[in-house]
Amino acid sequence: MANEGSREMMIIWDFDRTIITEDCDRWVVLETDLTKLFHRVRVSLDWIQIIDRMMDELHAQGKTINDFVDRLNKFTIDPQMISAIRSAHELGCEMKVLSNANQFFIETILKNNGVYECFSGIISNPTVVDEEGRLRILPYNGRHFFPHGCNHCPANLCKGIVIEKIRESDTKKRGIIYIGDGKDDFCPVMKLTEEDHVMPKEKLILYYILTLTKLPVNPKIHAWKDGEQLENNLVRLLSPQPEVLES
Repeated sequence: MANEGSREMMIIWDFDRTIITEDCDRWVVLETDLTKLFHRVRVSLDWIQIIDRMMDELHAQGKTINDFVDRLNKFTIDPQMISAIRSAHELGCEMKVLSNANQFFIETILKNNGVYECFSGIISNPTVVDEEGRLRILPYNGRHFFPHGCNHCPANLCKGIVIEKIRESDTKKRGIIYIGDGKDDFCPVMKLTEEDHVMPKEKLILYYILTLTKLPVNPKIHAWKDGEQLENNLVRLLSPQPEVLES
């Protein structure tokens, strides 16, 4: 009897500490001599507002969009991770990025590393360049968005709600492979079913939450330590299973 092969899947990737090994927002604070300003505003602003405020200060100092691009181009994606992304793309799997970073940072880094075209969409905090040439970073959910009451996600972006919307709009009814590392990745994982898969990066927050939680976790768990192991897991899940012949 022939095996019909693996169910068609969609891959949802986190970005910071998953596709890249760093946090692309933090360079704004750590490498721009804005530490004092950061500590002054952090008590009254959420993270996205803080990064937007940092952009405002850098613009006042004469920094341009090109300066930001030059800095973001220093973020290199590990070759093994690039191979994993390309392998999944070549196997015909639709992929999206779901991140609480921002659209401009993510797009710039993916384009510079040659894998931007592998993704059908980037779901993140939107960015605009205003009439003065200043980069504005806006929350994914506007100020008037009804509070989602999630204890794992920030107010500006609940990844679990996004996963529900992706699933509702997917006419192919594909399974989901979720790849992430952080606390806010636990919420979307809890929206997955037994036919889905989650791939937490070893020794980071999501991995430990999934290990320690007493809540039932529906998707199959495949931990990974590097791009090579991640690629092997993805190829195994996305490749059609060999035919099983009747004896």
